[in-house]
Amino acid sequence: MTARLVAAALTALVVGGCGDVVTGTATWPGARLRNVLLTAADFPAGVRYDRLVEQPGAPDGAGGPPSMLSTPEGCSDGFTRVIAASAERGAGSAAKYSVSYDGARIVVTVLSWQLDLDGITATAQRCARYETFFDRSMPGIPMTTTRLATDRPGALVYEQTMQLGVERTSVYSSFENVDGMAVFAVAFPTPDPAVPVRATLPQTFLDIVGNQANRVARR
Repeated sequence: MTARLVAAALTALVVGGCGDVVTGTATWPGARLRNVLLTAADFPAGVRYDRLVEQPGAPDGAGGPPSMLSTPEGCSDGFTRVIAASAERGAGSAAKYSVSYDGARIVVTVLSWQLDLDGITATAQRCARYETFFDRSMPGIPMTTTRLATDRPGALVYEQTMQLGVERTSVYSSFENVDGMAVFAVAFPTPDPAVPVRATLPQTFLDIVGNQANRVARR
């Protein structure tokens, strides 16, 4: 497996497994979303912060790579399917931003509605071990989904690990309902020497999603 294929697989997992699931520009109740969202001032100087604005009416995952095939079926985009099944769409439904460190890119979405955490849990259990494919003519890539311990009892945090020979590469996802809203986020390893702040996964990811959930709870 080449480095290019590894990068493509990780991108497909991030976008297909926990990607764009809501659309719309923030109006009411977007005012509360804007109020609870972390901003660039909440991160160390040098971290690259970008607000991500979806195109109204665009389908889920528009512009990204297609979901990869998997055995069992539906594991490569299982979390997205659960989120999309109960999503409240349209203006004011969500706000999203990304933060980039040397070592990680983290995308955080705050929702004005709540996630189906039971569905997320069931999907993680069903897909604890699976194989994913670019196409069926290629060997499957072994994947595992493991829940991580967190000091936030209501949060579901998972590590999805790709095993390529002796190399292991992980992406991280977090899901939490907070005060009638929800926070979900995804992180994947991205070296970027141009960013002067180094991330350590999963700790930097856990710190960010915890800070975001606390901001929602306080406001």
